[in-house]
Amino acid sequence: MMNAHTNQEFEVFLSQLKETNATLDFFCDFTKIKDNVERVAIKLNQLNYLIGQCDIEAAVHRLWNENPNVFQVLDILIAVRKGDRKKVIDENGELHLIEHFFNSPEGVLTYIKETGLQELFQTKSVSNLVDYVFGVEVGLDTNARKNRSGHLMEHRVSSVFLKNGIDFKQEVCSTAYPELAILGKDKKRFDFVVSTTSVTYLIEVNFYSGGGSKLNEVARAYSELAPKINSLDNFEFVWITDGQGWLTAKNKLQEAFYTIPKIYNLTTICNFVQTIKETL
Repeated sequence: MMNAHTNQEFEVFLSQLKETNATLDFFCDFTKIKDNVERVAIKLNQLNYLIGQCDIEAAVHRLWNENPNVFQVLDILIAVRKGDRKKVIDENGELHLIEHFFNSPEGVLTYIKETGLQELFQTKSVSNLVDYVFGVEVGLDTNARKNRSGHLMEHRVSSVFLKNGIDFKQEVCSTAYPELAILGKDKKRFDFVVSTTSVTYLIEVNFYSGGGSKLNEVARAYSELAPKINSLDNFEFVWITDGQGWLTAKNKLQEAFYTIPKIYNLTTICNFVQTIKETL
């Protein structure tokens, strides 16, 4: 079986991979951050009562008697989200869910003392917990950057399509096409679908600025997926990918490059656009 591309074409493809696709709005989603803070702002304002208290135990008991629910947001003060169900061990080696410390004033006091929050409160190192948590949320939001990188790539591709007057659909499930039953029981959701008079292009899009096992898995999966789709009349699989993270998974990408006829990056996507226009 002949390779879909030559080794020379692969080396050119590698040389075109971009270091990043990040724009300035990539680093922080301030709308999400503000929403997250707003949901706990009232409780945080009540917890501000603890700041500067010399007798933290008495202060906790007074606040507990007033509203014990305010302590349910203490987890975010150590950058743990509610629902993460993080566990810690005590001095006896026993496991405890962090959230269980918030079920009694004694538990709250243990939590505040052993996390270091008591010193933070008493020394007034923090003056306002709402502002403090805003900063915590900015830090936690960095964990979402990998997902944003993918979304930026999707936005970039959709912008290219729109600029060239190409109609497309996004997030299309394989069940929309009975012919794709060939893929088996697993449902597949394609990032884009472009239909012309003769071909329906099923398109996957991603960008990897860093390495990891995920890249090998993706390349392997698409290498298996493409021949199945391409065996169908009037269907073609298209993969648009970029990012220098692929340099850490060069061998798997090369296997995919030899298997998938329509594989593009941000430099060569113009070739795909031209192909689409020729089949409209």
